[in-house]
Amino acid sequence: MAVTIRDVARVAGVSTATVSRALNVPGKVDEVTRARVVAVADELGYRPNRAARGLITGRTGNLGLLVPDLANPFFPGLVKGVQSRALEADQQLFVVDTDEDAEAESELVRQLAKQADGLVLCSPRMRPAGLREAVSLAPTVLVNRALPRASSVTFDNRGGAAQLLNHLGGLGHRRIGFLGGPAGSWSAAQRLRGLREAAASHRVTLKELGPVAPTFEGGLGAARVVLQARVSAVVAFNDLVAVGLGQALADRGVDVPGELSVAGFDDIPMAGMLRPSLTTVAMPLHQAGREAVELMLAHLADPELGPQRREMPTTLRERGSTGPAPRPRRAARPDRTRPDRSRRSDDDE
Repeated sequence: MAVTIRDVARVAGVSTATVSRALNVPGKVDEVTRARVVAVADELGYRPNRAARGLITGRTGNLGLLVPDLANPFFPGLVKGVQSRALEADQQLFVVDTDEDAEAESELVRQLAKQADGLVLCSPRMRPAGLREAVSLAPTVLVNRALPRASSVTFDNRGGAAQLLNHLGGLGHRRIGFLGGPAGSWSAAQRLRGLREAAASHRVTLKELGPVAPTFEGGLGAARVVLQARVSAVVAFNDLVAVGLGQALADRGVDVPGELSVAGFDDIPMAGMLRPSLTTVAMPLHQAGREAVELMLAHLADPELGPQRREMPTTLRERGSTGPAPRPRRAARPDRTRPDRSRRSDDDE
């Protein structure tokens, strides 16, 4: 038989109204009473009726999560982090994939805002004006994107890029390419900025290539551009692009890392499974997802709370796809041990 709110009230020694306030609007109940009610509810296994709770609080108990491409291995780790923390907070999660379409993204945000108490937008592709409009519709937390006056969870892309450039510079690379991602990508701009700053300190020439689609196919199609740039190492916008590029180079007989070092960003699961395994910058995706929900819960508890920002650290993973810069080939010297037959005298006739 299901446990009811009356059962919790009887065991806790309070009224049903007090139980309701303790579980749904805890700020209206003193801490001692609230703790006793919560402990009894947990012990009895009581689960509040979501619809009834909505009538009391004016909230749906839903959170909306928007991602550009669930097929991209970067996003499942984030989604799992958001989902785990939402479940702990008894929040249902609506997940929407925008298929990298910025226009569809705006419309989907409008729809989600009608059904959810708050929105978590992962790597949104919208322009700043559209994003400001989206943020105005409901409490919103951005992930992997920053915007003034909006709460966000970002990654130290610039620091990660600097670690990567320092690694390649230390291996003797002096001409490095950056295969950029989608035009207007916030993270791509941050990564490029970090590479530029580190390149200047290492006296490295940075060749900016692209942009390319942030996909395996984007990397496949970039091999010709990379080889024409005559770089000894290339940093791809993300691991998917790096994997596609690596495949295209292998098809052309280019040795990685013997002839060309390749690196990426994100540390997706397949990065360590390749041969050679991929040097990359790791992002704490699961923890970032949980942190985004923590910020959302804080905003729901205090609607007057100002923008909150969290920057997650990044870590360089040195693997087999990067190695020492190849030595420049020297021009063959003439063999002085043999007579020079190129010059002929009259006696040779």
